[in-house]
Amino acid sequence: MIYIGADHGGFKLKDTIKSWLTGMELDYQDVGDFEYNPDDDYVDYAREVTVNVREDGDRGILICRSGVGMDIVANRSKHIRCGLGIGAEQVGVSRKDDDINVLAIASDYTDIDNIREMVKAFLMTEFSNEERYVSRLNKIKEL
Repeated sequence: MIYIGADHGGFKLKDTIKSWLTGMELDYQDVGDFEYNPDDDYVDYAREVTVNVREDGDRGILICRSGVGMDIVANRSKHIRCGLGIGAEQVGVSRKDDDINVLAIASDYTDIDNIREMVKAFLMTEFSNEERYVSRLNKIKEL
């Protein structure tokens, strides 16, 4: 299951990503916002995505204007490793080496083709499970 959430800054993009997920025949759950609200708060949707990812062990996608607010909130949650995507190759390496389980996207600073490729890389790349990367993740757990 892929959990997806966005505030007003990512609301329109969220619908686009949901249509991509449907086309890829992937299961997802939209955790909000469910209607455009310029006064909503990204913290609420980041919390919903991370709680669900933490409980199910699946993946999440967060969208806001800069991506940074969502990234900050997500990384405050135990067992969440969120990365702010800048490109498909970087996101793929982040999955392979760092086992990110949440992807934050900057709707205002990333073009749609790049976003599509980042989402694919995030969902199609598996963690390498190499000893050195597992060791690093274990050190992070101890922080």
